[in-house]
Amino acid sequence: MTLVAGIDSSTQSCKVVIRDADTGALIRSGRASHPEGTEVDPEFWFAALQEAIAQAGGLDDVAAISVGGQQHGMVVLDATGAVIRPALLWNDTRSAQAARDIITEAGDGDSEAGAAYWAQRTGTLPVSSITLTKLRWLKDHEPDNAAKVAAVCLPHDWLSWRLAGYGPGSGVEGLAALGTDRSDASGTGYYRAAEKSYDLKALEQHLGHAPILPAVAGPLESIGRTATGALIGPGAGDNAAAGLGVGATVGDVVMSLGTSGTVFAVADAPSADTSGLVAGFADATGNYLPLVCTLNATRIFDATANLLQVSLTELNDLALSANPGSNGLTLLPYFDGERTPNLPDATGSLHGITRANYTAPNLARSAVEAIICSLADGLRALEAQGVQAQRIILVGGGAQSTAVQQIAAQVLGLPIIIPAPGEYVADGAARQAAGVLAGAFPQWTQDSTEVPAAEATPHVLERYRSLVSSQWLEK
Repeated sequence: MTLVAGIDSSTQSCKVVIRDADTGALIRSGRASHPEGTEVDPEFWFAALQEAIAQAGGLDDVAAISVGGQQHGMVVLDATGAVIRPALLWNDTRSAQAARDIITEAGDGDSEAGAAYWAQRTGTLPVSSITLTKLRWLKDHEPDNAAKVAAVCLPHDWLSWRLAGYGPGSGVEGLAALGTDRSDASGTGYYRAAEKSYDLKALEQHLGHAPILPAVAGPLESIGRTATGALIGPGAGDNAAAGLGVGATVGDVVMSLGTSGTVFAVADAPSADTSGLVAGFADATGNYLPLVCTLNATRIFDATANLLQVSLTELNDLALSANPGSNGLTLLPYFDGERTPNLPDATGSLHGITRANYTAPNLARSAVEAIICSLADGLRALEAQGVQAQRIILVGGGAQSTAVQQIAAQVLGLPIIIPAPGEYVADGAARQAAGVLAGAFPQWTQDSTEVPAAEATPHVLERYRSLVSSQWLEK
């Protein structure tokens, strides 16, 4: 039996799965926590990786390994290969002003022109999460550190590099061995996925010079070997790895319900959204991964369950006992503002209340309908970029709710696939590792539940969108 390993180095933790390369069967696994914060010394990631590998029984019998990881983080290395300063993670917002400056400068003071410029140039508008804006922040606020930057890489790139035996002291020759994949590179703000090339001009302008960058490998190319001889795959950004882990193909839309929501599709053509709602990423297979994020998802369920003083299981049952449309009760779930649509200062609100419909079942159902409608707006943004959804793959903690599954099938009018709970990012990385070995991605079987498209309830989505427009978009 040939074994492969997949790694998920997320914001919170490092997870390792070891699977049979032929069947995908899980053999063993391990996990270790990462420190909290929006800037982290990358050595903590490597220490957690070593701990997770040890828990998983080591890698001596593994033939190939691949790393999936949190996107966008800025890891800067000096000419010796040492980390210059703690990495800035995707959720570090100190570069928000730098993002605004990059856009307005590109548009010669016109932010709309600058947005169109970046959408066409890289498929992604500069925001505080992406690497380019963090490099601009570094130049503006830590010029001495910026001047030392000999190489820039992403969290998964750096871990793959360390697995290959490089690190502090490797020098410029070692920096030249850095490798990445197009999915993670497409989230930097200085990679043109459609052209498969870096935008060195952007780096020269916003960092001050063009450093060494990881070579971008193809989906099934190896970028090195571990000390024990295992091939190292190119890796992937977390969303692209998750898409690979659940077997998403062109025509599939993945909706993830966690603390926040994510909607992304596998597409055969790049996107360029000047509104900034859709990020034009690449996927891990050679296709593209247009992606939309929402700020509000399962925390709305938590808040509603707390208000009604019920468990999440009881909230699910209450929601299923109410009629579609919650008898006219509609919740706008912008409890933490919103990103899709871009309403950072919005608040949540409840509409259509009468003495007859103000009941626990209707309130429970309105919470679920609100989140599905919010994700439907993400789907609409993808469709405006040419995505043609054939089915929805529902993942994340919220996807296990029967109410979520049934209401999604009604509101979206598409068949719903719910994969068995798992470590989708690590599983996708393991599948990539198996593909690097075999020269083609394996077709691993996966346990899943299918909910057929139900009789549509368009009035639910229409009422929701009408309220969003009247309450926020027309203001």
